Amino acid sequence: MRGFTLIEALTIVGILIVLIAVSIPAFRFFQKESDLNNSVEEALNTLRLAQNKTTASEGASQYGVHFEAGKCVLFKGTTYNPSASDNEIHNLPQSVEIDKVELAGGGQEVVFARVTGTTNQFGKVYFQLKTDISKTKTIYIENSGQVGLTSPTIPSETGRIKDSRHFHFDLGWSIQNATALKFKFLSPEPDQIEIIDMTPYFNADKTEFNWNNENNPFVVNGANQVFRIHTRASNTLLCIHRDRNQGKNTEEVIIYIVDGGIDKDIVHYLADTNDTAEKGFYVFNSMERQ
Repeated sequence: MRGFTLIEALTIVGILIVLIAVSIPAFRFFQKESDLNNSVEEALNTLRLAQNKTTASEGASQYGVHFEAGKCVLFKGTTYNPSASDNEIHNLPQSVEIDKVELAGGGQEVVFARVTGTTNQFGKVYFQLKTDISKTKTIYIENSGQVGLTSPTIPSETGRIKDSRHFHFDLGWSIQNATALKFKFLSPEPDQIEIIDMTPYFNADKTEFNWNNENNPFVVNGANQVFRIHTRASNTLLCIHRDRNQGKNTEEVIIYIVDGGIDKDIVHYLADTNDTAEKGFYVFNSMERQ
């Protein structure tokens, strides 16, 4: 029987050291990529949890998620308070950071609306490895409240066909104290007037408004007239969507917001085939077709 010589033993040890030295960087890189994937998945789950808590009206409140470089935070309410005791903090691993947050309105938070689960803070959140910025993942947050790693429904502005019945209005004044929506359809005789009490469609602190009549449309000259009106980013920015209803939603109508006892006209939809709309007198800033 013959054992290993010292040289043979040292050779084996040397080979093992080389193999370990080669495998450690690969293992570390794999660990970092795993950290990136896990961080993004945790952020997605946090967004979904915030939406579920909101739609379930847990604690009679809305919920949102705040993003910053090293963490995401689930919070209660419509405004992020970093010192709130009920914040649920999710720290990122040392190898991962949030590089950019691009949300409508320019903030760092996504807040979901009660009942609908939608959000006005739609956009993107970019994650990356600190040591290899080519390794990135992007979370897409849609206006519908859907979140994921792909965005089939957030359209690019380039080449997008704009809907002449979907407008954004920079009012230049807050609708926080408004009391009613008023629709004045001009083709029936006499004019058909529809009044909607706005109070139930504000959130608790009246920073957001969201109303639609999809389940109870106006019927004008025998055709359903469906609208959605909601704030976008702040209570001075208003969106109005008008459902085409297979070409039947063509009635001429003026939409007002009743504020301080004044009928403030926002938009006048004409009845022509081009679906022309005119900016109301009380839109002090811009009207933009989307």
